[in-house]
Amino acid sequence: MKKNYILPVFILAVAGLSLQNSAEYNFSNLHAEKNGGGAAPGRTGAPGETNCTACHSGSVLDGSNENILTVLSGSTPVTEYIPGSVYTVSLTMTSDPAKKGFQSTALDATDAMAGTFTSGATTLVSGTSKKYANHTSASNTSATPAWTWTWTAPATNVGDVTFYVAANKANNNSTTTGDQIYLSQHTISAPSGVGIEENVSNVSGLALGIDALNSKLKLSFNSLILGEMTINLLDLNGRVVLNKEIGTSMIGKNEQTIQLPSDLKNGIYVVHLLVNNNTISGKIMINK
Repeated sequence: MKKNYILPVFILAVAGLSLQNSAEYNFSNLHAEKNGGGAAPGRTGAPGETNCTACHSGSVLDGSNENILTVLSGSTPVTEYIPGSVYTVSLTMTSDPAKKGFQSTALDATDAMAGTFTSGATTLVSGTSKKYANHTSASNTSATPAWTWTWTAPATNVGDVTFYVAANKANNNSTTTGDQIYLSQHTISAPSGVGIEENVSNVSGLALGIDALNSKLKLSFNSLILGEMTINLLDLNGRVVLNKEIGTSMIGKNEQTIQLPSDLKNGIYVVHLLVNNNTISGKIMINK
């Protein structure tokens, strides 16, 4: 009679082992699939956050030379933003590993989300009050040379904005072990003086006009000081299209006429006038 139970017991044991291995395999695949399509929120290494080592056992390294983050206006890199403007963010890894991943967010000085993200060659996840750009299951190999997504700058000047990046240089061993995690920070600044008049008791009353026939910018302002004057003209993408010293201000009302670049395109521009350390700003529509 005992022999009648040997085969069933053996089959059950094998089946149990098979189910155990299947469960382990499915769990491993689930983990790899989850990370293959982007991490959970809060893995950027930003203040108060963890990084990729929350799931991957690997080394945490300085990513300042590995993670190359560029903020683009069209195809032109910018280092400062215009409030409310839309930019493309591009992230590459210098080593371009066979298997890779990342997460990034953008914070102001209070560690609050600065602006908004829209997905490009990425996916987005939301935390309690932040957005995160992640790699996707289709962009986690060297076949994707750069991750891109859209960043809409804050509607107002919130000061410097820091992009926090955690990138995973994976060893492609189909597990979460032995990876290299690169952390980096990338700062973009707001143009000084946008929407702000500094020391208005010294410099005030900026008025702007255009001599369209002769392609000249006309401006007037009141000054209580003598000081060296500089004019900066920026487009709405933050690019400086004119930077020029225009002499010394007089005490009282000042009027200046500045020749515009011949290749300047029509559009809205931001004018910064500096008199010593006093700044006053305004916007002008140029239609030549």
